[in-house]
Amino acid sequence: MDLGLLILRAVTGVLLAAHGVQKVSFHLGGKGLEGGTEEFRHDGFRGGVLTAVAAGATQIGSGALLAAGALTPLAAAGAIGVMTVALTVKWPHGLWVQNDGYEYPLFLIVAAAVLSSTGPGAWSVDAVLGLLPWNGWWLAFAVALGVGGGLATRAVLHRSAKARS
Repeated sequence: MDLGLLILRAVTGVLLAAHGVQKVSFHLGGKGLEGGTEEFRHDGFRGGVLTAVAAGATQIGSGALLAAGALTPLAAAGAIGVMTVALTVKWPHGLWVQNDGYEYPLFLIVAAAVLSSTGPGAWSVDAVLGLLPWNGWWLAFAVALGVGGGLATRAVLHRSAKARS
């Protein structure tokens, strides 16, 4: 079981962090901070550079923490929050990613939620430091904080289609 959790954490965390790197730099096929800023503006968000930096930093930070199995409930909440915002943007396109759908954000939300529920496993920073005995309440914490934070962020920063025209 610990090997499976390590693989899930590593793949999920590295992909999420890499996705954040693309938002704020030219690395990994990113379009730089200007490209990330333009992407958020195109999707109807206010805040310009600050929005792109906040999203990218949340993805990088929560991804790195998930990969390491460090502060897992908080890392999962960050991943769930930023991907909840992405899911709301992609929702009108349907599920499948080839149609710019929400398949990828949904998968990252579920993977982060699972890790908050199971814990990061024995091969993790949390285990080495003896942090956080695991129980089902961590899932509720991560989902409530993540989804609530993501929806609040969307409500504050997103402009309606009417306001954009």
